[in-house]
Amino acid sequence: MSDSEYAIETSDAGASATIPCEAGTIKKGGFIMVKGRPCKVINIAVSKTGKHGHAKCNFTCTDIFNGKKLEDMIPSSHGTTVPIVTKNDWEIIDIEENGELTLMDEGGNQKIDCNLPTFPVGFGEEIRAAWNGGENAVMVSVQAAVGIEAIISFKKDS
Repeated sequence: MSDSEYAIETSDAGASATIPCEAGTIKKGGFIMVKGRPCKVINIAVSKTGKHGHAKCNFTCTDIFNGKKLEDMIPSSHGTTVPIVTKNDWEIIDIEENGELTLMDEGGNQKIDCNLPTFPVGFGEEIRAAWNGGENAVMVSVQAAVGIEAIISFKKDS
């Protein structure tokens, strides 16, 4: 056996992208996985204990990456999953013609696997216009959950 057969491409601690949580403990403004998508809870309606003995939580949510409205109903004592959501600030170094970004954080680390956002419509072009071919310093906030990353806001430094 040669060493090339054991080449390890990435290192990962094996941590999960979601954590289990009881449905009754999730609050408005929190995050929940609905139909395999990370969502932010807009509203929770709790029904009373019924014939089968469980109060039900009716969650109204929006997908944190594409803004679609989703709903889910889960008994309050049953388990569900909550995505681990992170948010980091990066400075734009370069924007390619195809929308690929080169970003740098405060520590000097570069990120090249991010594209201009397509949601909401026109948001990517607003960022490109604010950056103005490198004339202005623009900071973007990148939100990540369950292996998906997207730019959610930007700020033009004066």
